[in-house]
Amino acid sequence: MTISRRSLLGSAAAAGLAASGAHAQPQKLNIYAHRVHRTVATGTQGGDITEAWSRRTGIGVEWVTFDTGPLQERLFREASLRETSVDIGFLLNTQTVPRITTLFEPLDEFMARDAVEDAADIFPGMLRGMTIGGKLYGLPFRHASSGLHYNEEILAERGITAPPRTIEELVEVAKRCTYTRANGTPVVGFLLPGVTYPNVIDIARAWDGEFITPDMRCVANEPPMVNAITLLRELFVAGAFPRNFAGISTEEVNVWMQNGRAALIINSMGRNQIYNDPQRSQFPGRIKTTTIPVSRELAGRFEVAPAKVEFWGMAIPRASRNKDLAWSLMKEMLSRENTLKAALNGNGPVRNSTYDDARIRARVTYADAERAVLKVARVPMPAFDHAARAGDFFKEEAEAAVLGMKTPQQAMDDLVRRVRPLLA
Repeated sequence: MTISRRSLLGSAAAAGLAASGAHAQPQKLNIYAHRVHRTVATGTQGGDITEAWSRRTGIGVEWVTFDTGPLQERLFREASLRETSVDIGFLLNTQTVPRITTLFEPLDEFMARDAVEDAADIFPGMLRGMTIGGKLYGLPFRHASSGLHYNEEILAERGITAPPRTIEELVEVAKRCTYTRANGTPVVGFLLPGVTYPNVIDIARAWDGEFITPDMRCVANEPPMVNAITLLRELFVAGAFPRNFAGISTEEVNVWMQNGRAALIINSMGRNQIYNDPQRSQFPGRIKTTTIPVSRELAGRFEVAPAKVEFWGMAIPRASRNKDLAWSLMKEMLSRENTLKAALNGNGPVRNSTYDDARIRARVTYADAERAVLKVARVPMPAFDHAARAGDFFKEEAEAAVLGMKTPQQAMDDLVRRVRPLLA
């Protein structure tokens, strides 16, 4: 029997990895993930990004998939055991809070010893988003970044030939696009999937604003966030923001865009496909996606607003028996080549270089806009143990301000007073 040089090297690498741990080489590694992660990692357009690694090492890859809630519950339970069969788990950036990081292995030593290929090519906001207490706990894999979607047919009906170039111009466009179309459809100029902090932060970022800073200060009562709430209040009073904004579901805002009931919306850029779905949309190919514009006062400092990015990352449970092998596989999945393959399978790529590929640019009409955002994008706020409660406080105060129960400044002052004790 002949043995190829590649097989020999692969076997030696696997043996070395196994020898560095306390256990013999396993037959397979177990990945706990959402089903979409498996789909984009093993799809047919780009191919299976784990296949070459398995072939080299002789180790299989077992995907165990769940919906988001059950995945978090099961992964955290497994990671809290003294020993677990889970080797890689997928975490949302919002789940990577300090108390949870105690369940997962810091990755800095792995990076120092055997770094990910061209780490500088990974968009920096996502690496920072999984860095807690100065330590990296996850490698980003799949993102959703915010952009401005606009119905060019509706804008054209109102004599507008281009999307707004500043956030101030967005207000004027939204007011002009609040009307009743010739077919009787009432149109609101601007739409958001609710006034929760991840949605409103996108507007505040037009002034480079924050809700909670990376050093854990609540600054919601400073001008950028107050400006964002004031903008929404102004549009609400003008009838250019829905009267029932607090009760519109995420699915309903998609339908509003598909049916032409809204002219502009800030939402994940990936929604472009839903808004232009020829089976559901009345405007296939006519709803365009661009960046969120900055304010006039920031022109020259930012080309586009540093909007939010949220993402899934890969982490290694502290109780895993195969940490070196898990790191080896994660590195492989995040290589430049495999990031591109996953993107061809439908993934949101976390590398800048992926957007250079002609196949991606042909499929993603807003590729340049998405890349421009990702270069400056940040998570909506740092993960911390009381983040969910802080988010509830934000929604309550923002709704009160938009409805006119408080002034925007008063609502944000009250919000800061309520949130600061959570940050202590």
